Amino acid sequence: MALMRAARIAAIAIALPYLARLSQQVGEASGNPPVEGMHWALGVLAVLFLVRAAATEATRGPEANGMKDLQWGLAAGCALAALWRSGAIGG
Repeated sequence: MALMRAARIAAIAIALPYLARLSQQVGEASGNPPVEGMHWALGVLAVLFLVRAAATEATRGPEANGMKDLQWGLAAGCALAALWRSGAIGG
């Protein structure tokens, strides 16, 4: 069961930065310039999802594993997207 949870979290965390990049490319193709400071906004979202995931993990039972996995995945994905957009990882 722990392997399934880890796989769901990893899938969300890996998909989110790519979806954010795709969204940015669609916006640029439509003539909208990239928003300054987006990596800071993604970093703040990562912290908020991290706090929410920790609180949910501590207070909810196994019936909420799907919600917990989503929150952990979003926290990790937002952090990866923020690092990717800032140029700290990737390229």
